[in-house]
Amino acid sequence: MIKIYSTPSCPYCQMAKDFFDEKGLEYEDFNVAIDEKAREEMIQKTGQLGVPVIEINGNIVIGFNREEIEKYLNL
Repeated sequence: MIKIYSTPSCPYCQMAKDFFDEKGLEYEDFNVAIDEKAREEMIQKTGQLGVPVIEINGNIVIGFNREEIEKYLNL
């Protein structure tokens, strides 16, 4: 399962979503600019206020780190 905590104005968030789309991977997108519950969840899990925060099967990736994302997806 892939979750991405993002904002509409974040270019790295869009890069991550484009990457998942290119690979044909399904993900759940949480807009933390308007979703207070998701924002609190993201902060609780990571202590981070910056986006994107990507969760892959319980593993957290902060920012669009393609290498780390591919590692957790076994690509």
